[in-house]
Amino acid sequence: MPWPDEIRDPSSLAPEAAESDEDVGAQALIDSMSRDGIEDAEFAVDRYTEALEQVIEAKLEHRAPSVAPAAAEPTGRGLDLMAALEESVAKAKASRGERGDADVHELPKKKAAARKTAKETAVRKTAAKKAATKRGA
Repeated sequence: MPWPDEIRDPSSLAPEAAESDEDVGAQALIDSMSRDGIEDAEFAVDRYTEALEQVIEAKLEHRAPSVAPAAAEPTGRGLDLMAALEESVAKAKASRGERGDADVHELPKKKAAARKTAKETAVRKTAAKKAATKRGA
């Protein structure tokens, strides 16, 4: 517990109010990243929320919600990734001079190790201990 003369006034511990260059730069960065003034930009439009609000209003007025416009058909041709991969593999094999057909052989199956019973293991351990004690004596 401090003595009365050791207690300091808390106002002396408060930081000084000074605006540094760092504070000004941070405020400028925050202002530049804020969304104010970009409502007219295409990426700032929230179409999902607008559509949801229309559905809620329609349900409140007890009428059917408007039908969403059909999605635009994607332009351009689709890409079959598997066909492109097969074509790429065929080109790589041709450049290395490999034939397309290969002989496939099955690997021989490994034999499972014979399992010892717990009794056999215990007998071997006790026999080994007895032999060790006889040698050491």
